[in-house]
Amino acid sequence: MPESVQRRSGWGRVLIAVYAVFAVAATGRSSYQLIAQASEAPFPYALSALAAVVYVAATQGLAHEGDTWRNVAWAACGTELVGVLVVGTLSLADRDLFPDDTVWSAYGAGYGFFPLVLPFAGLAWLWRTRASG
Repeated sequence: MPESVQRRSGWGRVLIAVYAVFAVAATGRSSYQLIAQASEAPFPYALSALAAVVYVAATQGLAHEGDTWRNVAWAACGTELVGVLVVGTLSLADRDLFPDDTVWSAYGAGYGFFPLVLPFAGLAWLWRTRASG
């Protein structure tokens, strides 16, 4: 079975579905924040929009076949991991930087810490389904 099919089967389907949910949630949250509250705290809301883009890219990268999409998934999951660790740490160190929660604030506490776990799961799945040889 080709690796791209393996990537989209079993736990891969669950992972794609969870990423899709986060893509919709982060897009909705960031859209609202940027439209209704951008003047209050533009930096954190721009990070929410970045998180939305990352979740969309990860979803697409995991769901589509081919090396290019696999590379998109690697980049998106890696970016997500760095983002959630940096934003999570900064949001706890200085609450003034993040007056309102974002998807990555406090390591995703508002989302049951799924934003912290998800990139590890995505990267592990990409590693597990890599082509051998």
